[in-house]
Amino acid sequence: MRINRLAAATAVVATLALTATACGGSSGSGSGSGDNSSPKTLTYWASNQGASVEVDKQVLEPELRKFEEQTGIKVKLEVVPWSDLLNRILAAATSGQGPDVLNIGNTWSASLQATGALLPFDADAFGKIGGKDRFLPATIASAGAEGKDPAAVPLYSMTYGLYYNKKLFQAAGIERPPATWDELVTDGKKLTAGDKYGIAVEGGNGSENVHHAFTFAKQHGADFFDASGKPTFDGPDQVAAIKQYVDMIAKDKIAAAGNAEYANNQSVTDFATGKAAMLMWQSAGANLKSHGMNPEEYGVAPIPVPAGASGDKLTTSMVAGINLAVFKNTKNTAGALDFVKFMTSKDEQIALNKAYGSIPPVTEAQSDAAFATPELQALAKVLGTSAQPLPQVANESQFETLVGTAVKNLFAAAAAGKPVTDESVKAELTKAQQQMPAS
Repeated sequence: MRINRLAAATAVVATLALTATACGGSSGSGSGSGDNSSPKTLTYWASNQGASVEVDKQVLEPELRKFEEQTGIKVKLEVVPWSDLLNRILAAATSGQGPDVLNIGNTWSASLQATGALLPFDADAFGKIGGKDRFLPATIASAGAEGKDPAAVPLYSMTYGLYYNKKLFQAAGIERPPATWDELVTDGKKLTAGDKYGIAVEGGNGSENVHHAFTFAKQHGADFFDASGKPTFDGPDQVAAIKQYVDMIAKDKIAAAGNAEYANNQSVTDFATGKAAMLMWQSAGANLKSHGMNPEEYGVAPIPVPAGASGDKLTTSMVAGINLAVFKNTKNTAGALDFVKFMTSKDEQIALNKAYGSIPPVTEAQSDAAFATPELQALAKVLGTSAQPLPQVANESQFETLVGTAVKNLFAAAAAGKPVTDESVKAELTKAQQQMPAS
């Protein structure tokens, strides 16, 4: 999966969620309660995971033919670009006309769940696809609001790791990747000289910003919503977490000031070309390879945590990935669940996640040799042990845009040489919180 596509999707959630109207449904299964009146057909909206829509068709169509051979159900495939996917889903939710089965960004799960357009995966539905316990718990936790039946099931999983350049570390006399934040800053300063920096960040990318803001807030013992779903953006621990991130440019100067404008994977390019010695990213291997960087040249470790951290403070990533949902108004409920069972089967999980360079959320598929690379093994360990889902609340999508933009503004201030203080960070977060709609 290409990270910029996931980032682009999450970045537009708030705007689309606030402006979606009944602008027409898709050509698909039609309206009415979920039933089985069209047992031989399904429409599937797949998200654009590969280098192009055509690449996705080449990956998916042979698998869909396998499903048709096994079940007699023909699947009409439409690969939807990330820039259009959420708008299409919201229009379908409003009109009642949509596909039978669809991919959604997992951070949208609770927001889309709140529309009531998706079939809940209760015990009966899970039973029809092989059981809930086949999936990593962290990925199920990112499939809907706590205390409710999930609105989807995991299909492709990803998580963040700290990528480090082995040669540059060796030249600086650093024997191992940093495990704590103090070590990261210390190492970053050793690795910063001239036009080369200790780390590259994507300061103009709202989605990257909010993902890291969430992780670092957890490391400080804080959340961006309280137990009732009320936003708590500007508490002292949230302020400290975001200041720590922005200080990579503002105070510690281990990232280049120009990183404040990066929004389209430029930080990955800087790491691949040796302009930065570290990078915090999701499954960057395929992207790095496209820039000529071989896997032997870098290592992957968990993102550092505070010294002495325990419990939730050991969080090193948000849970990233794609979920598979069933449209509630499908005319082939049984066939749709059969399709979900097929797509989350061990063999399909291996084939599809291998094709996209992601991690199978179905645990039995992770033992395949395709996922035995050092990079994917390191990321799979993070996913299974130290990743947490973004807040599963109805207004999560607005949170992503508002807090992501607040951090972007702070990076811009740092790059301009303006002081980034606790007060200025709190002011940005307070402004973001005040713009949150009532839940």
